[in-house]
Amino acid sequence: MKFTFLKITLMAFITVGAFSCKNTEKETDMSTEEAAEATEMATEYTVDSAASQIIWEGSKPTATHHGTIKLSSGTIHLNEGNVEAGNFVIDMNSINDEDLEGDDKANLEAHLKGTVEGKEGDFFNVKEYPTAKFEMTSIENNMVKGNLTIKDKTNAIEFPATVSMDGDKMMLKSEAFEVDRTKWNVNYGSKSVFPNLGDKFINDTMKISFSLVATKA
Repeated sequence: MKFTFLKITLMAFITVGAFSCKNTEKETDMSTEEAAEATEMATEYTVDSAASQIIWEGSKPTATHHGTIKLSSGTIHLNEGNVEAGNFVIDMNSINDEDLEGDDKANLEAHLKGTVEGKEGDFFNVKEYPTAKFEMTSIENNMVKGNLTIKDKTNAIEFPATVSMDGDKMMLKSEAFEVDRTKWNVNYGSKSVFPNLGDKFINDTMKISFSLVATKA
């Protein structure tokens, strides 16, 4: 009896340990870093929300949709033309589809925003989460790293981008890069979350790119 008890206890310990290691590994993959801080020598630039946008693309086996999302505010700090820090707020109510028209366009945008009764949580649920945000943690060799928060969930992302100057105006433009929407609990139609969807699924990966314009404050 004593041997059996010890054997069960040991097996339980191993199981818990394995689960803990697996959990830690997952958290490491999605870990974030502290936002970058600007030096005293840096100059602040204010994001021009009217001239800045995020371009998005989502797909499923039968169709691909693309559009834009506006920024509501943001600041970038530069030192001799080099970006030291930055952040911006994304207006999730501005989700816009560019490949549909009429009712099809309105219906897709309403579904993505979560303004359809009973489907609020399918995608971005803008009534509860009207904004998202991005904070830079570093930029080196044209690679921007930072923390992206959507639906109050934050994950680290990175993407290639170029910075250019035109007088008191700076432009930051990224290449298109992929993000896994399920990391931000945007799970609707996800085959990895709901494996019995057959071919009625929406791809987990979305393509996004940033186009920012900021002027000297």
